[in-house]
Amino acid sequence: MLSSVKNIFKVDDLRNKVLFTILMLVLYRLGAHIPVPGVDFEAVKQLKSQAQQGGALGFLNLFSGGALTQFAIFALGIMPYITASIIMQILAVVIPKLDEWQNQGAVGQRKITQWTRYVAIVIALMQATGLTFLFGRGGGSTLLGRGAPSVVLLPGFPWTRVLLVVMSLTAGTALLMWMGELITQRGIGNGMSILIFASVVSGLPYSYGAILKQNHFPIFAVLILISLATLVAIVYIEQGQRRIPVQFAKRVVGRRMYGGQSTYIPLKVNQAGVIPIIFASSVLYLPALLANVWHWAPLQQFVDAHVLRTTNWVYLTIYALLILGFAYFYVAISFDPVKQADQIRKQGGFIPGVRPGPQTERYLAKILNRITLPGAIFIALIAILPSIVAALAKVQNYPFGGTTVLIAVGVALETMKQIDSQLMMRNYEGFLK
Repeated sequence: MLSSVKNIFKVDDLRNKVLFTILMLVLYRLGAHIPVPGVDFEAVKQLKSQAQQGGALGFLNLFSGGALTQFAIFALGIMPYITASIIMQILAVVIPKLDEWQNQGAVGQRKITQWTRYVAIVIALMQATGLTFLFGRGGGSTLLGRGAPSVVLLPGFPWTRVLLVVMSLTAGTALLMWMGELITQRGIGNGMSILIFASVVSGLPYSYGAILKQNHFPIFAVLILISLATLVAIVYIEQGQRRIPVQFAKRVVGRRMYGGQSTYIPLKVNQAGVIPIIFASSVLYLPALLANVWHWAPLQQFVDAHVLRTTNWVYLTIYALLILGFAYFYVAISFDPVKQADQIRKQGGFIPGVRPGPQTERYLAKILNRITLPGAIFIALIAILPSIVAALAKVQNYPFGGTTVLIAVGVALETMKQIDSQLMMRNYEGFLK
């Protein structure tokens, strides 16, 4: 392990990429602690202390690395861009022009990336306006949990300061998008994923320290063992894939023979990644937002009893079922068996034992449905694990589970693969054996 780390710094190009990535992460974490101008700093401290008690704000704060509860310039994090990317990917199924761009290669991808930036800025502007109006006037009981005291970040709510806060939050997201693209171009790994990784990991030391203060050391040690077992299980599942063999027929062009080689289509067990958890969490918080706007007693009672209590069995059941449904939905739009079968046929390939055309389509769809079920069940269990462990161990928040660990493990593995491939190109031994 130490020799592999030394090998990174022996290669000038790789060393510069790693150091540049670290510099960008330092700047990102610095911006996550600088409050936007015009807000009441005492109210920001109150917001941070109340958010630690739970509520929907904890999930939103996860992707900003604590910047949201501090109302920092990077409070929105990179989530507007991630949301825009998911929207563009879904729209590509129903908008022919986007599908045409996807098939144009690098030129089309640049067009999609540019429009994704535009959509991300619009989403960031909407979220910044919503958060400013929500907390600027003393609202936010839905995000903080019902019964929490109101937090007024903008006393008097002057329109000049409101405009300043909204523009600062939107500009912070635009700056993060630029930093993420810089990391992708000049650093190591995918820039957006690296920024999310830094956000979700930054809160782990504080969370474990808080658990150690609240409980005795034996409970803390058991939680550490559960965390390690969860980490091993996620690495095992994330690396698991079904390889479908593809054979290409030989072709004679002039005096040369082409083709004849064999390859495979890698289908991951967890093909959807962490997207179903994000979708399910967003849907679950819609009733809470409606209850805050529409003061209907039965709805408010249901929200108080089930939605805002993450250890309630009704919440956990609905949460798990939503994750299962969204996992199948996202896999269906991200991997099209019809398009994949047509691409194999055009390239002169075939799956051994399966005829090209409709039979290949049905075969790919059947395999995809089979491996999606265990992957979806696994991420559903991982998502509800923090609530179950927190209820059994009687801790306030169990940090190592669900979205946090899935993102951390996925990004870490992908980044290590990139470093490993560059080391192997230069005849160095990499991390992965």
